[in-house]
Amino acid sequence: MAQTQRSRGTERYAKPPLTHGQLVQRLTERGLDVPDPGRAERYLRHIGYYRLSPYTIPFQVPGSEHTFRPGVAFDDVLDLYVFDRALRLLVLDALERVAVAVRSALTDHMSVTYDDPHWYADARHFQKPRDHGRFLKGVRESCDEQLRRAAEGTGDHLVFRSALEHYLTTYGDPELPPSWLMVETLTIGALDRLIRNLQRRSDKTAIASVLGLNTALLDSWLRTYVRVRNICAHHGRLWNVGLGVYPALPASAAVSWLDDDTVLKSWRGKRLYPVLVSLQSILNTISPRSSWARRLSDLLEEHPHLPLRGMGIPEDWRDDPFWAAHLIDPEPTNSAG
Repeated sequence: MAQTQRSRGTERYAKPPLTHGQLVQRLTERGLDVPDPGRAERYLRHIGYYRLSPYTIPFQVPGSEHTFRPGVAFDDVLDLYVFDRALRLLVLDALERVAVAVRSALTDHMSVTYDDPHWYADARHFQKPRDHGRFLKGVRESCDEQLRRAAEGTGDHLVFRSALEHYLTTYGDPELPPSWLMVETLTIGALDRLIRNLQRRSDKTAIASVLGLNTALLDSWLRTYVRVRNICAHHGRLWNVGLGVYPALPASAAVSWLDDDTVLKSWRGKRLYPVLVSLQSILNTISPRSSWARRLSDLLEEHPHLPLRGMGIPEDWRDDPFWAAHLIDPEPTNSAG
C-alpha cells in the first residue's frame, strides 16, 4: 500500500547566506571555544558549514537554541567529523568484502547448478518478468557504455584490458557476457534486487549459506547494506544517522552472533551497532582471520570521548565473546627458517 505524501510546510525560507567568518562568529556566540578563528574558517571553507553542523549537536545543551556546553572546543567537533570519515571507510571495507562474497556465491551456484553461464538471461529463474526485463536492460546498457568508451590499450606487459572489454570485442554471441563477468558490473543494490527476484527458494538458501546466513537474514541484511553503502559512498553522516532499515536479528544459534543481544532489542537496535555486528558475523564466515574487529576497536580507542550512545554501542561491547575472540593480540609469526 502506497504511503500518502505528506504536505509541505507553509513558512518562507529567508535565511541570508553568511561568509565563513560570520559562520565562525556564530559558533563563537553560541559558546563554542574557537581559539584560532582563521583555522576554523579554513575548515569551513573546505568541509562546509552545512556538512559540519550536524556534528555540533552532541555538544549542545539539549533543548537550547544551539548553545554549546561549557568547555566544548572547535577541535571536539572536528574530531567527531574525522572519526565519522574513518568509520565510513572502515564500514565500506567490510561492505566491499560482503559484496564480493555475494557476487561469487550467486554466480558460482547458479552457473554450476543450471550448467549455464548465461543463466541470468533465462526468465524462468525469476519471479517478476518486469523486474527481470529492467535488469537485463541495465546489463545491456553497461555493455553499450563500455563499447562507447575509447578502446582499452595494453601499453605494456603489466596493463591488461578489462575482462568485459575482452568479451565484448571478441565475442558476438551470446550478446551478453557470462555470469562471472556480469556480476562484476553490479552494485550491492542491483545484487540485492537480483537475488530477491530469484524464483526458487532453494537458490536463495544456497547463496545465503555461503555467507553463514539463512534466506530471511540475507534479504534483510542486504537491504540494510544498500542504505549504509549509499550513505558511505556519498560521504554522509554515519555514526548516529537514523538508517530507517536495520538488519533482522538471528533466531538460529547456527548464525554467528552476540552471546547477549539484549541491547539490540532496545532503542540501541535502531542505531548503527546492529549493522556492525552483522558485518562481523559475515566476516566470521568469509574471512575468519580478518582484522576488521580490531580496527574497529582501535578506531573507537583513538576517540575516547566519542558518545557511543549515538551508535547504540554499549560501553562493555568488547567483553562479549563474539567480539573478544577477535580483539586478542594476534600470535607473532615465526620468521625463522
